[in-house]
Amino acid sequence: MCVILVITLTENFFMNLIEFYSAFHDPLWVILLSSTLFLPVRKLIWILYVRKKQKIQKTVSDEEKINLKKRATFTSIFLSIVFSYLYVTQVFN
Repeated sequence: MCVILVITLTENFFMNLIEFYSAFHDPLWVILLSSTLFLPVRKLIWILYVRKKQKIQKTVSDEEKINLKKRATFTSIFLSIVFSYLYVTQVFN
């Protein structure tokens, strides 16, 4: 009796997980992929911003680097989410 109860509870638990996964499949993958892409994209964009600024000014202060990093953070968040959404919709659907 106890074994049958444990088996039924386990089956219900896994069925709930499967239903949850199928309902939230795309958003989970978008969040996972965009969070994985965020740091490398931010670093790349920040380096490009700093090099562009160095061409104009020759030297870039630490305060300017901080401001450029904030700009790169916003841009990378936007690009990571958009790219992840487009990728997941193309690959999984």
